[in-house]
Amino acid sequence: MNLGPVGLAFVLTLLLIFGIPGGGKLKPLGWWPTLILSMLAGSAYKAAGGPFGIVPDFVGSLIDTARGVVPGVTMPALAFGLAIFILWKKLTTKQVGVLGIIFWYVAAGAGGSWAYVSDAVAHMGASLA
Repeated sequence: MNLGPVGLAFVLTLLLIFGIPGGGKLKPLGWWPTLILSMLAGSAYKAAGGPFGIVPDFVGSLIDTARGVVPGVTMPALAFGLAIFILWKKLTTKQVGVLGIIFWYVAAGAGGSWAYVSDAVAHMGASLA
């Protein structure tokens, strides 16, 4: 069975939408599974393009806005700042899901060790497709 990038993006989106609040036979997704699945969803959105391309475009505009507010801030600094926020701010799993997608794009553009992590997530996403 081959989902393809669009199918993977679709399935992960449904999993986040229905898995975060829970209900039904299964428990709601926890904090870490939500973060990991949102990072995989981010890689799938980038690979899928089309209607899923809205997400990468939106995140790119958020990054541009942050760089406009704090001129000279680098992508690694944004990635570290976002990681600190995600790890130490009390967040709902819905918030973690959204921030995980945003973090993936920032980390991918940061280079260095952040790029290794985001590339691994992208590779894992592609392997699942």
